[in-house]
Amino acid sequence: MEEKELAERCRLGENAARKELYELFAGRMLGICLRYTGNRETARDLMHDGFLKIFNSFDKFSYRGQGSLRAWMERIMINTVLQYLRKNDVMNQVSALENIPEVYEEPESSSIDTIPQKVLMQFISELPAGYRTVFNLYIFEEMSHKEIARLLGINEKSSASQLARAKASLATKVREWIKTNK
Repeated sequence: MEEKELAERCRLGENAARKELYELFAGRMLGICLRYTGNRETARDLMHDGFLKIFNSFDKFSYRGQGSLRAWMERIMINTVLQYLRKNDVMNQVSALENIPEVYEEPESSSIDTIPQKVLMQFISELPAGYRTVFNLYIFEEMSHKEIARLLGINEKSSASQLARAKASLATKVREWIKTNK
Protein backbone atom coordinates (compact mmCIF):
# COMPACT_ATOMS: atom_id res chain seq x y z
CA MET A 1 0.00 0.00 0.00
CA GLU A 2 1.28 3.47 -0.87
CA GLU A 3 2.41 5.70 2.01
CA LYS A 4 -0.27 8.36 1.41
CA GLU A 5 -3.07 5.79 1.31
CA LEU A 6 -1.70 4.00 4.38
CA ALA A 7 -1.63 7.27 6.33
CA GLU A 8 -5.20 8.10 5.29
CA ARG A 9 -6.47 4.66 6.28
CA CYS A 10 -4.71 4.98 9.66
CA ARG A 11 -6.31 8.39 10.09
CA LEU A 12 -9.68 6.73 9.54
CA GLY A 13 -8.85 4.25 12.32
CA GLU A 14 -8.59 1.09 10.20
CA ASN A 15 -6.91 -1.58 12.28
CA ALA A 16 -5.51 -3.41 9.25
CA ALA A 17 -3.74 -0.23 8.15
CA ARG A 18 -2.44 0.38 11.67
CA LYS A 19 -1.08 -3.16 11.79
CA GLU A 20 0.62 -2.69 8.42
CA LEU A 21 2.12 0.63 9.54
CA TYR A 22 3.42 -0.99 12.72
CA GLU A 23 4.93 -3.92 10.83
CA LEU A 24 6.57 -1.60 8.29
CA PHE A 25 8.13 0.77 10.80
CA ALA A 26 8.47 -1.02 14.16
CA GLY A 27 12.06 -2.10 13.56
CA ARG A 28 13.19 1.39 12.61
CA MET A 29 11.30 3.01 15.48
CA LEU A 30 12.70 0.50 17.98
CA GLY A 31 16.17 1.34 16.70
CA ILE A 32 15.57 5.03 17.37
CA CYS A 33 14.31 4.35 20.90
CA LEU A 34 17.19 1.99 21.60
CA ARG A 35 19.71 4.53 20.31
CA TYR A 36 18.52 7.04 22.91
CA THR A 37 17.83 4.76 25.89
CA GLY A 38 20.49 2.07 25.54
CA ASN A 39 18.06 -0.40 27.12
CA ARG A 40 15.98 -2.81 25.04
CA GLU A 41 13.05 -3.11 27.48
CA THR A 42 12.74 0.63 27.96
CA ALA A 43 13.10 1.13 24.20
CA ARG A 44 10.26 -1.34 23.52
CA ASP A 45 7.99 0.38 26.04
CA LEU A 46 8.74 3.79 24.55
CA MET A 47 8.23 2.50 21.01
CA HIS A 48 4.77 1.24 21.96
CA ASP A 49 3.99 4.56 23.65
CA GLY A 50 5.19 6.33 20.52
CA PHE A 51 2.98 4.24 18.27
CA LEU A 52 -0.02 5.03 20.46
CA LYS A 53 0.76 8.72 20.04
CA ILE A 54 1.15 8.22 16.30
CA PHE A 55 -2.18 6.42 15.98
CA ASN A 56 -3.90 9.15 17.99
CA SER A 57 -2.29 12.00 16.03
CA PHE A 58 -3.04 11.17 12.40
CA ASP A 59 -5.40 14.15 12.22
CA LYS A 60 -2.26 16.33 12.57
CA PHE A 61 -0.32 14.58 9.80
CA SER A 62 -0.17 16.16 6.38
CA TYR A 63 1.36 14.22 3.52
CA ARG A 64 4.24 16.14 1.91
CA GLY A 65 5.62 13.52 -0.41
CA GLN A 66 7.34 10.19 -0.19
CA GLY A 67 9.13 9.79 3.14
CA SER A 68 7.08 12.41 4.98
CA LEU A 69 5.17 9.76 6.94
CA ARG A 70 8.37 8.14 8.18
CA ALA A 71 9.90 11.52 9.08
CA TRP A 72 6.75 12.52 10.99
CA MET A 73 6.72 9.20 12.86
CA GLU A 74 10.42 9.50 13.71
CA ARG A 75 9.86 12.98 15.14
CA ILE A 76 7.04 11.68 17.36
CA MET A 77 9.19 8.75 18.48
CA ILE A 78 12.17 11.00 19.31
CA ASN A 79 9.91 13.39 21.21
CA THR A 80 8.45 10.45 23.15
CA VAL A 81 11.92 9.30 24.16
CA LEU A 82 13.08 12.83 25.05
CA GLN A 83 9.97 13.33 27.17
CA TYR A 84 10.83 10.12 29.05
CA LEU A 85 14.46 11.22 29.52
CA ARG A 86 13.40 14.65 30.83
CA LYS A 87 10.81 13.10 33.16
CA ASN A 88 13.48 10.83 34.61
CA ASP A 89 15.96 13.72 34.87
CA VAL A 90 18.52 11.82 32.81
CA MET A 91 20.37 14.96 31.72
CA ASN A 92 21.26 15.80 35.33
CA GLN A 93 22.49 12.36 36.32
CA VAL A 94 26.24 12.52 36.74
CA SER A 95 28.41 9.67 35.53
CA ALA A 96 31.92 9.14 36.79
CA LEU A 97 34.08 9.04 33.71
CA GLU A 98 37.29 10.56 35.05
CA ASN A 99 39.45 9.13 32.30
CA ILE A 100 37.62 10.83 29.46
CA PRO A 101 39.45 13.94 28.31
CA GLU A 102 37.69 17.07 27.04
CA VAL A 103 39.83 16.86 23.89
CA TYR A 104 40.16 13.64 21.96
CA GLU A 105 42.13 12.22 19.10
CA GLU A 106 39.78 11.04 16.39
CA PRO A 107 40.55 7.60 14.96
CA GLU A 108 41.33 7.39 11.26
CA SER A 109 38.13 7.14 9.21
CA SER A 110 39.55 4.16 7.30
CA SER A 111 39.86 2.34 10.62
CA ILE A 112 36.32 3.21 11.64
CA ASP A 113 35.00 1.82 8.34
CA THR A 114 36.23 -1.65 9.38
CA ILE A 115 34.10 -1.70 12.53
CA PRO A 116 30.66 -3.30 12.07
CA GLN A 117 27.75 -0.88 12.47
CA LYS A 118 26.31 -3.10 15.21
CA VAL A 119 29.49 -2.63 17.26
CA LEU A 120 29.43 1.15 16.80
CA MET A 121 25.77 1.28 17.85
CA GLN A 122 26.65 -0.81 20.93
CA PHE A 123 29.36 1.70 21.83
CA ILE A 124 26.81 4.52 21.51
CA SER A 125 24.29 2.65 23.66
CA GLU A 126 26.93 2.27 26.41
CA LEU A 127 27.44 6.03 26.72
CA PRO A 128 25.99 7.72 29.81
CA ALA A 129 22.43 8.87 29.05
CA GLY A 130 23.22 12.59 28.82
CA TYR A 131 26.17 12.07 26.48
CA ARG A 132 24.19 9.59 24.38
CA THR A 133 21.21 11.94 24.08
CA VAL A 134 23.27 14.94 22.99
CA PHE A 135 25.35 12.76 20.64
CA ASN A 136 22.24 11.33 18.96
CA LEU A 137 20.56 14.72 18.56
CA TYR A 138 23.71 16.32 17.17
CA ILE A 139 24.89 13.49 14.90
CA PHE A 140 21.72 11.68 13.81
CA GLU A 141 19.13 14.46 14.01
CA GLU A 142 21.64 17.12 12.85
CA MET A 143 20.55 19.62 15.50
CA SER A 144 22.68 22.57 16.60
CA HIS A 145 23.81 22.98 20.20
CA LYS A 146 21.34 25.85 20.50
CA GLU A 147 18.46 23.56 19.43
CA ILE A 148 19.65 20.75 21.71
CA ALA A 149 19.96 23.11 24.67
CA ARG A 150 16.44 24.45 24.13
CA LEU A 151 14.99 20.97 23.66
CA LEU A 152 16.66 19.47 26.73
CA GLY A 153 16.57 22.52 28.96
CA ILE A 154 20.35 22.70 29.33
CA ASN A 155 23.03 25.30 28.55
CA GLU A 156 24.54 25.38 25.03
CA LYS A 157 28.02 24.93 26.52
CA SER A 158 26.77 21.90 28.42
CA SER A 159 25.54 20.42 25.14
CA ALA A 160 28.91 21.05 23.48
CA SER A 161 30.79 19.61 26.47
CA GLN A 162 28.63 16.48 26.58
CA LEU A 163 29.15 15.97 22.83
CA ALA A 164 32.92 16.33 23.21
CA ARG A 165 32.96 13.83 26.06
CA ALA A 166 30.75 11.42 24.09
CA LYS A 167 33.12 11.62 21.12
CA ALA A 168 36.14 11.13 23.38
CA SER A 169 34.59 8.07 24.95
CA LEU A 170 33.64 6.63 21.56
CA ALA A 171 37.10 7.36 20.13
CA THR A 172 38.69 5.45 23.01
CA LYS A 173 36.38 2.47 22.49
CA VAL A 174 37.01 2.51 18.73
CA ARG A 175 40.81 2.54 19.20
CA GLU A 176 40.57 -0.35 21.71
CA TRP A 177 38.33 -2.35 19.37
CA ILE A 178 40.71 -1.80 16.45
CA LYS A 179 43.72 -2.94 18.53
CA THR A 180 42.01 -6.17 19.60
CA ASN A 181 40.34 -6.96 16.28
CA LYS A 182 43.07 -6.33 13.71
